[in-house]
Amino acid sequence: MAFGINRKELNEWKKAVSRGEIAYLTHFWLDPRFPGITTVTKVGCADLDRLTMWCVEHDLPARYIHRRNPFPHFDLMGSKQKEILTREGLWEQVKRFKL
Repeated sequence: MAFGINRKELNEWKKAVSRGEIAYLTHFWLDPRFPGITTVTKVGCADLDRLTMWCVEHDLPARYIHRRNPFPHFDLMGSKQKEILTREGLWEQVKRFKL
């Protein structure tokens, strides 16, 4: 279950993904399969080659890309989530979700 974002943020992410940009959307999230994880960042890009390269550049397994059209994405969580958001300068998401 996702919460902590608004429709405007979601729509902006969808537009960026559709344009083939690498787009980040962090939200609160609870899933019993991942105890202790309370947030996820969806890193999306409609250009699968570009998203695959993003995974390679960040030492992440591209096989875990969710190839769901029209918004393919990779779910970032845990320590890699904060590491990558910090590296990308996405401080607002780090602070807002207390990562």
